[in-house]
Amino acid sequence: MTELDWHAERSDLEGLAQLDRMPESENIDAVAVRTYRQSRVREKMAEFGVDVLILSDPVNIRYATGTRNMQVFSMRNAPSRYLLMTQNRSILFEFTGCLHLGEGFETVDEVRPASTASFVAAGPEIADRESKWAAEMAATIRELTGEKNATVGLERLNAGTAIALKDAGLRIVDAQQSIEMARAIKSPEEMKCVIASLRATEIGVAKLREAIRPGMSEAELWSVLHKSIIEQNGDYVETRLLSAGERTNPWFQETSGSLIGENELIALDTDVVGCHGYYADFSRTFHSGPGAPSDEQSDLYKIAYEQVHYNMSILHPGLTFRDYADKAWNIPEKYYANRYYLSAHGCGMTGEYPYLYHHGDFPDAGYDGVIEPGMTLCVESYIGEEGGKEGVKLEQQVLITETGIEILSQFPFEAELLR
Repeated sequence: MTELDWHAERSDLEGLAQLDRMPESENIDAVAVRTYRQSRVREKMAEFGVDVLILSDPVNIRYATGTRNMQVFSMRNAPSRYLLMTQNRSILFEFTGCLHLGEGFETVDEVRPASTASFVAAGPEIADRESKWAAEMAATIRELTGEKNATVGLERLNAGTAIALKDAGLRIVDAQQSIEMARAIKSPEEMKCVIASLRATEIGVAKLREAIRPGMSEAELWSVLHKSIIEQNGDYVETRLLSAGERTNPWFQETSGSLIGENELIALDTDVVGCHGYYADFSRTFHSGPGAPSDEQSDLYKIAYEQVHYNMSILHPGLTFRDYADKAWNIPEKYYANRYYLSAHGCGMTGEYPYLYHHGDFPDAGYDGVIEPGMTLCVESYIGEEGGKEGVKLEQQVLITETGIEILSQFPFEAELLR
């Protein structure tokens, strides 16, 4: 049994002592999760006038059906497996030799072999392959819908297949609006998947924190998290965002072989696609020791902590994205240039809609919408002075409820950096 005992004397860890439990013990009704998600997709298809969706993003296929297969491979080899979905039918076109993986799902009416319309699969015959792919797909769509000019939502297909489908007389639109708006609202049963992924990731981060030693490399430390996630039946870590010392400023320096020095900050963004395919996304910054953090390190940490907690405090259902930007915490001028690119973002099976922008970025990048119950959001902060030595990355994952928020990330903050 794994114990989260990195600060045994602390009083704020109650309830976190035993988190080492397999997802199967969470009593999740997987059928209810899958059918809810598929109904959400069909609801949004109807709302936005989409007759058919062709999904090739493996995350979206998993959302709509619960099926998974070689997720990272499928992301870069589209279309190698894809889903055709109407209001009444769901046909999974599965990768060669893998048709058995789609069997037994109430969300899949039929499994057919996929035809990979990519250059690596077809070589110089790619145009012919794309044309045949589109002709077969158009015929299936007309058979299912009874319409010659059905509106088809597409995503992440090579250009030739999209052009060929349009030339076949279909009305092509982007699938992203339907699928992203569907994914934005989680059911109570779906939230159990989110929680299971977070608890497993917290175990991994606890192991990572315990492993911190000056002289080890960033990559060696980062691998502790990845190992724990895989051991707990999670999928993968989507990014490589662990850095130490001067490599914490600016942010977004990928994990390297650089050695961790004494008394340095170590910043981590989990970005874990974990149990049940759900994203566990929180950020923490640690201190490598053996001495105490400097005043400068503590100040950076306290400012980031203030930003995250202030912005969580203003979240509530019915708040518009524009009003959130206007009310959000003002970043001090000396940290503004290095600000995190978002103030908050949606989170489900990956990072998703909506993006909530800082006040200063809203005129150019922002869009309006409404924060709704059932959304899960990640509230972000990066504090590091432009040209400064180090920076602090913090992030907290929350659920929007009928009355406010529920904090989902339970991994504690660093008391020694909040002194």
